[in-house]
Amino acid sequence: MATATKKPDYIVAPGAILDEILDERGITKQAFAERCGRTPKFVSEVISGKAPLTEETALHFGRVLDMEPQVWVNLESNYRLRLAEREEEETFARQASWAKKFPVKDMVRYRMFDHPRSPAETVRCILDFFGAASVETFDDMIASRQAAVAFRRSQSFVGHPEAVLAWLHWGERIAADIECSEYDPQSFKGCLKQARSLTLSGPKEIQARLSQLCADAGVALVFTPELPGTRLSGAARWAGDTPIIQLSLRHKSDDHLWFTFFHEAGHILLHGKKGLFIDDDKGDVDDPREAEANEFAASSLIPKALWKSFVALRRFDETSIREFSTECGIASGIVVGRLQHEQLLTYKTALNKLKQRYEWRA
Repeated sequence: MATATKKPDYIVAPGAILDEILDERGITKQAFAERCGRTPKFVSEVISGKAPLTEETALHFGRVLDMEPQVWVNLESNYRLRLAEREEEETFARQASWAKKFPVKDMVRYRMFDHPRSPAETVRCILDFFGAASVETFDDMIASRQAAVAFRRSQSFVGHPEAVLAWLHWGERIAADIECSEYDPQSFKGCLKQARSLTLSGPKEIQARLSQLCADAGVALVFTPELPGTRLSGAARWAGDTPIIQLSLRHKSDDHLWFTFFHEAGHILLHGKKGLFIDDDKGDVDDPREAEANEFAASSLIPKALWKSFVALRRFDETSIREFSTECGIASGIVVGRLQHEQLLTYKTALNKLKQRYEWRA
């Protein structure tokens, strides 16, 4: 988590310290200038902070005053840095309205950075979180990310790009700390087969076991709650040679979680390293890659032949659903969710009680 360091409000120029030393030693500026081979005007400008103190000047000051030249180099460097920081602070204060585009309250809540003490500090904390040098460079970053998902026409990204990028970057920071094996697609396919049995487990076991299964196959699985304005269920992309699957648990039900997980897994297995796939409530049925990921998720959870036979019977009562779920080896809530998606059950059905409700922290 990024933290803000309190800096002093004042800036001490090397010349102010030089002035004190000369006064203490009873050396006039005229005499000091002559001994240094400089003009009195130059010494006055150094004292006032107008003239920079170069390495050569530091050598001469050090020799005349019997001090280490590095002392003057450090004083000058710190002084110029503080001047630059003050100028940056003023710039950030003018850019405070830019920070209002971000869900700052929730970013603080999820410990992405400490609570800022001023509008300018808010800008700095956001830039530190993203590792962006300035507002301008961040805007370039967001334009690049938007281009990467342009084919998805994600309404979430278009309407709330700052919140979406914060959510994605949050996931990438967490993923960077996950110890993963080298990615192997065959191992990941094996992971997905084992994952089906986890649909019958509780949230704690799911989060721990599924994360480890993915890591062993070389995939970083990240759970991060949604941020306001994102409306995202999940995302899939690559960081170098490591694929990342990020889940928000937006709808807090087992059917939605598992379909999203297998959907993102489909993107990883089917669609290469270059894509950034973010999945919101709108979806994009026109994109063939989204359709492929949907088909992959559906058939991974419930084999096509079994589903076709079950639907043909037209018996969607609780007992039939439970029996079919047992036959498939998955949670009953997943079957209910599939029936609702295909409009064979309403979303207000009493059978929603078969769905598990999930809650967990990032």
